[in-house]
Amino acid sequence: MNPLYSVAEIRAIERAAAATLPPGALMQRAGQASANAALDLMPFSTAHAKVLVLAGPGDNGGDALEAAAHISYTGAQVTLIHFTPAGTASPERMAALERAKASDARFRAWDDADIAGTDWNLVVDGLFGLGLKRPLTDEFRTLAEAVNKLSCPVLALDIPSGLDADTGCVVGPDGIAIHATHTITFIGNKPGLHTCDGRDYAGLVDVARLEIDAAHYVPSHLHLNDVKFFSRHLRARRHNSHKGSYGNVAVIGGARGMSGAPVLAARAALNSGAGRVYALFADEALASDPGQPELMCRSAGEFDLSMATLVVGPGLGDERHAHDLLAKAINCGSALLADADALNLLAVDPALQNALAHRPAAVVLTPHPLEAARLLGTTIAAVQADRLAAARTLAARLHAIVILKGSGTVIAAPSGDAVINTTGNPALATAGTGDVLAGLCGALLAQGWPQWEAALAAVWLHGMAADVLVTEGLGPIGLTATELIPAIRTALNRMVQHHGR
Repeated sequence: MNPLYSVAEIRAIERAAAATLPPGALMQRAGQASANAALDLMPFSTAHAKVLVLAGPGDNGGDALEAAAHISYTGAQVTLIHFTPAGTASPERMAALERAKASDARFRAWDDADIAGTDWNLVVDGLFGLGLKRPLTDEFRTLAEAVNKLSCPVLALDIPSGLDADTGCVVGPDGIAIHATHTITFIGNKPGLHTCDGRDYAGLVDVARLEIDAAHYVPSHLHLNDVKFFSRHLRARRHNSHKGSYGNVAVIGGARGMSGAPVLAARAALNSGAGRVYALFADEALASDPGQPELMCRSAGEFDLSMATLVVGPGLGDERHAHDLLAKAINCGSALLADADALNLLAVDPALQNALAHRPAAVVLTPHPLEAARLLGTTIAAVQADRLAAARTLAARLHAIVILKGSGTVIAAPSGDAVINTTGNPALATAGTGDVLAGLCGALLAQGWPQWEAALAAVWLHGMAADVLVTEGLGPIGLTATELIPAIRTALNRMVQHHGR
């Protein structure tokens, strides 16, 4: 189910497969798959289509050479910009070069004005593949800049040049990568195409396994999120049930001036199916929530925390009273989700971290990159440089399910298993959406979902709600967290109708 593979794993699969195949077979298959993908992106008739193919100095360039030859056979006008290897080219690449020279593809040197002045129907990016560790510089940077100004489709081979396949970061502190509208990636899917900068640069991703035997693939501990991972917990509601059947959620937060955060989380929990929801305030409690009068507003200090699933942190603040409430929640036997200020309080108190790591009940943490950096004692840049590693480290250290929010949200378990989420869009980059996610996940926990599946489903639903709203024209600009809540309810009910038991 949508496995993802690191560069090292892809290399191992490639070596194992190549040992059983004729020399160059994988490169030829990659070239044919790339040509097929290119043809799908071109006009109905290829007779006058203008295709620019960029073939870099490595084996990714060999894939591009093979693709150029195949595309030219269809009658398309193929212009091929080829970069000669600095050292000795592989025999497979040399053979691909000869096939490209024997085709109708036209080799030519390039210049910026020539690229900008041609009405291209497609650009095929085969400059650099998985092995790139240095930023694009000199002519490669200039070429990438020129391609990024074009308005035609751009097909990246394996990965957009300049992007790290493992982390999804653009390589280099001032690096550049080619903005692809589509990526055809070989052998297996890569995490870097789906998190950090990956979703901005990779476009639509398709996987070409190159007919490699399944026996060569190692079990993966990293996947793309999928409804199949949690659908067995989607259950239609029995007529013979009541509010006590669906659990209690208590949201603890609401320091002075921050009452909106726990209200958002509590509303999300109620609209996601929890039977009863309490909004517990660190300071003076609201008398009620006029927008959602079904919520029960209480003082956090007077509430029996053992009677509910706890969502701690939205608007909690950093005062001593907030610290004591978090400590009380950690020592309670209820399932716990820690968000926002609860994570900041944890970051400065090793004793709280130790208590959290050793509690027997379920724990879910929902940091954004800054909160993760504080918990890890590092910087946002370091977290974003390897989001998978950061999430896995936190999960193992605190013995919790970690939801590292951001583009391509990462969900990690203490075992090292991890999932990258594919739903969501920039509409979520606004205040309060994290509170809504926390309340949604808390509601699923209260309804008896295991913490891993609750985290996967919550992140998926949260992103899907934003996707639906944007499709309906309500974003991404200006979408508010409040608008997400009814959309989440609709998405959850539809999922139960289609997948529920």
